[in-house]
This record gives sequence, C-alpha cells and structure tokens, in this order.
Amino acid sequence: MHIAEGFLPPAHAVAWGVASAPFVVHGVRSLTREVREHPESTLLLGASGAFTFVLSALKLPSVTGSCSHPTGTGLGAILFRPPIMAVLGTITLLFQALLLAHGGLTTLGANVFSMAIVGPWAGYAVYKVLRRYDVPLMAAVFCGAFVADLSTYCVTSVQLALAFPDPGSGFLGALGKFASIFAVTQIPLAVSEGLLTVLVMRLLVQSSKGELTRLGVLLAGKRSRTETEAVAR
Repeated sequence: MHIAEGFLPPAHAVAWGVASAPFVVHGVRSLTREVREHPESTLLLGASGAFTFVLSALKLPSVTGSCSHPTGTGLGAILFRPPIMAVLGTITLLFQALLLAHGGLTTLGANVFSMAIVGPWAGYAVYKVLRRYDVPLMAAVFCGAFVADLSTYCVTSVQLALAFPDPGSGFLGALGKFASIFAVTQIPLAVSEGLLTVLVMRLLVQSSKGELTRLGVLLAGKRSRTETEAVAR
C-alpha cells in the first residue's frame, strides 16, 4: 500500500497532505486527552502502535510504485477509536519512511489518508454496526480488521488512478487495473490480518479485561462475563 517516495505528482502529494492534516490534528488532541485522563492506557497504546508498525512493514511487491502488506490499524481503531489511530498510523508511516525506506516523505500525506484515516474509520464503522446488532465480539473484530485492511487498498487504488489515468479509458480504466492487481495479494492478506487481530484480541480479553471494559470493547456486567467465558472456551 505504501506509495513510494517521489512517485506521486507534486500537486497530488500536497493535496493528500492537506486532506490528512485535520484528521491528524484532531487525533493528537484525542490522544493527549486519553493519556492525560487515563495514563494506564499508555501500554496498550504502545502495543497498538507496535502491532501496526510490525504488520505494515511486512511488504510484498505489487503495483509499480507501491506494495501490498497488512496494515494492523483495525486493532487500534477498535480499542481507541479512529482519531487516535490516525496519530499512531502517521507515526508508524513516518518512522518507516525514515528508517526502512518504506513509503516516503513526499507521499506521507497520501499514505496517511489511506492507511491511518480511511482504513481505521471504515473498519471501526463495520465493527460498531455489527456490535450494535449483537454480533459476537470476535466475529466483529475479524470483520473490522478485514475491512480496515481492504479499504486502505481501495483508497490507494483511487490515489494511483487519479495520478496516472489510463490513456484510453481514463480514471475508471486505471482504477480497475490497479484494484485488480492489488486484489491478488490483498484479499488473502486481509483475511490473515483479520484472523491475527482476533488472536490478539482474545489475548487482551484474558489479560486486560478491565481496560477493555473501560474502552467499551467489553460491556460491563453479565454480557461481559459471557463474552469472556466464550473467548476462554
């Protein structure tokens, strides 16, 4: 998903940076408030950021100027909501650009918009809708992580198609080509990420039940005990 350094036209790079900035600023405020009011959450915040960093660094070659990999953003979005994930994702992308030459500084805005903004919001929305209709926690977590991953690549396909429309069929033709190439690797990766996120959530339910209850992932009372017992089985 990471679009490589210098690959986007300057105007596109600037536009995606401008579009991403308000979400990141809002996320910084949300993160600051979370840490100030609940300092005990810093360990789980760090774990969410590390999960994103490790998974999104596992890249596979894909479209020229980009790559395929898990994103890891669904977990943080479910735990702390998308605004905070926008900050964690931006930090992840910045460090990967500087330390791993994965992505780039000029394309940071575009990569942040797809992986740290749209992906978390899409995954969180699916998760919340499913939970509202009493879908079991782990099924909702799987679907949320799956959608967060796959929607990231849909946005990346749009970004590349806008920058490099097909000479004959224009934007839609380019979008179909980019999306179809990504789909070969990304759909299996999204399924794998969903399963891994479920595994991590199961561990968190066992080790951090109180924190998950405070965050609203587990509901207090009888339903929380029922879900915890279901995970244990």
